[in-house]
Amino acid sequence: MSKNLIAFIVLFFLPVLGSANDDVKEGLRIMTEVDRRDTGWVDYTVELTMILSNARGETTEREMQMKSKETEKDGDQTLMVFDTPPDVRGTGLLTYTHLIGEDDQWLYLPALKRTKRIASKNKSGPFMGSEFAYEDLSSQEVSKYSYRYLNDEKMDGDEHFIVERYPLDKNSGYTRQIAWIDKDYYRFQKIKFFDRKNKHLKTLNFHDYSIYDDRFWRASSMTMENHVNKKSTQLVWNNYQFNRGMRSQDFNKNALKRVR
Repeated sequence: MSKNLIAFIVLFFLPVLGSANDDVKEGLRIMTEVDRRDTGWVDYTVELTMILSNARGETTEREMQMKSKETEKDGDQTLMVFDTPPDVRGTGLLTYTHLIGEDDQWLYLPALKRTKRIASKNKSGPFMGSEFAYEDLSSQEVSKYSYRYLNDEKMDGDEHFIVERYPLDKNSGYTRQIAWIDKDYYRFQKIKFFDRKNKHLKTLNFHDYSIYDDRFWRASSMTMENHVNKKSTQLVWNNYQFNRGMRSQDFNKNALKRVR
């Protein structure tokens, strides 16, 4: 089932805050265009630095490698593996994102030599002590949300769409998210996350975009700030490599144990 067909279903056949009014249609149009402009990259690898900051400003760094692959009829597949520090080396997260239904995620713990499936009810929990939840690390498929366009806003000299999106997954840790998307290139610039009590929990900011293959924009860093515990996590992305010729077997549960 194509992503365009999924978007059609979301608009016309799912209950979205009442009738499919103009704001709902415009919200879906914007997010579908965001997705369209970032489709066709096939696969990539990238190096990651995760910087954890506590409420006192003390930091801890972790190094990771990540690879991701598009699929023809479903969501993306992603494998993240820690390289440093030694106490988490070899820990890996495998994610299968689906266009419809719950995503599949598995965590490999090398100290236990065990692969643990992440239960749907636990995907709102923190990933490896960071301010990113497991669900934040899935690809953000259009069909996983309903949408409402709010307004336009100028930020840092550029015009942005502001779109509110509502997770369709009943186990999501969020009631809603508000996203700022630049009008020139349809890139995320900021997302506010609201918890199950509709309290502003976290804000994700995207920094320093670069373009790859003359088409695909990627942020050089992302910072997730938690407004409740005053902690933050920054992800710094380096050395993107596209079209690596990855195979499906590079993204199965055995691959979690192979990549060290």
